[in-house]
Amino acid sequence: MTLSDCSKPTRQTYTAEQVAEILGVSVRTAYSICETTKDFKVMRLGKRCLRVHKESFDKWFNEGSANT
Repeated sequence: MTLSDCSKPTRQTYTAEQVAEILGVSVRTAYSICETTKDFKVMRLGKRCLRVHKESFDKWFNEGSANT
């Protein structure tokens, strides 16, 4: 590992917009999924902002695609 590798922070969350893109759904649908799910961790930051825990979302997504 080089010094330049260490200086690049990795994101640990997704936005609703990123979730929508990954799932191939509208942003509104992504927000709806995030509001109702118990399958992955969602963090609310104030009234209008949410973040999805990347590791738990990726695990959920990969497990779902393995079952299809």
